[in-house]
Parts: sequence; structure tokens; C-alpha cells
Amino acid sequence: MTNEHLKPREAPITQGEVAPDFVLPDQNRADWKLSDAVKKGDVVLCFYPLDFSPTCQVEMKCVTDDFAKYAAKGAQVVGISCDSFYAHKVWAEQLGLKQPLLADLHRAVCKAYGIYFAPLNVSGRATIVIGKNPSGQGKVKWVQARELKDAMKAEDVLAAIS
Repeated sequence: MTNEHLKPREAPITQGEVAPDFVLPDQNRADWKLSDAVKKGDVVLCFYPLDFSPTCQVEMKCVTDDFAKYAAKGAQVVGISCDSFYAHKVWAEQLGLKQPLLADLHRAVCKAYGIYFAPLNVSGRATIVIGKNPSGQGKVKWVQARELKDAMKAEDVLAAIS
């Protein structure tokens, strides 16, 4: 599956919408597919601009620190940025990150979710919780788009997970 089916949108995706399915490589160059992940439970998509930047580092480190809390709720958390899987690999190793980091090199996924930040040609900052709807597709349960400088708050995300 490629991501050619994805259509860009101007505004962030909203609660209740079907989540566009996608496949992206993780930091180990393994394909990660949303529809496969959502079959196992809620999925938290953490869009962020750049590896090695201060707010992104704080945010992704907090995800790792709270990894057990997400797992206890049956949720998987992934980071998504436009950096390469090579950069993700080094950054994950340096920080000891546990979550997959997905490389949206062509910006198709951040654009399809309405999280693209054109001034820097990167993903904006947002957290989206995806659950499974009766048809088996991913359905948006919660969305929080933020300013680039504002990291997510784990308690808000954890509250959105069933």
C-alpha cells in the first residue's frame, strides 16, 4: 500500500471522522500501518515537527516515560514527523525512546490529517487518538492541534483513551 490515496486538507481532522489509513516506515525501516495497529486497540498519533528540537524532545521523552500508562489502557503511541528513518533511529537511541517513530518524508500523512506546517515544510504539532469503529476502520476519537512550542499533556491524552 502506498499513500497516494491520501488527500490533503486545510484544517485538522475532527472527532468522529474516519481516519485515513496509511503506511509509513519506522526508525527500523519496518512498515507501520494504521489499520493493522487499530485492530489491537486505540492508537495515539503524535505529530511533531523535528527530531532533535527542544519541545519535540521533551514531548517524545514524556511518551516513553508514560509508556506503561498507555499500554495499561491498551493503546499504542507513535511519533510522526517528516524526518527520515535514519534521523529517527539515532534520535530514538540517544533518548532511549520506546515508541515507534514514523517517517512521513513525503508529507502525505500530515497533510491528510490537516497537520502540515507550510512555513517550515514540516508536520505541525498535534495529538490524535484513533479508535476502531464498527466497520473496523480507524475513527478519530480525540484531536488536539497545538502551537509548535506547546508539548502535549499526557493526562489529556490518557483521558481520551477508552
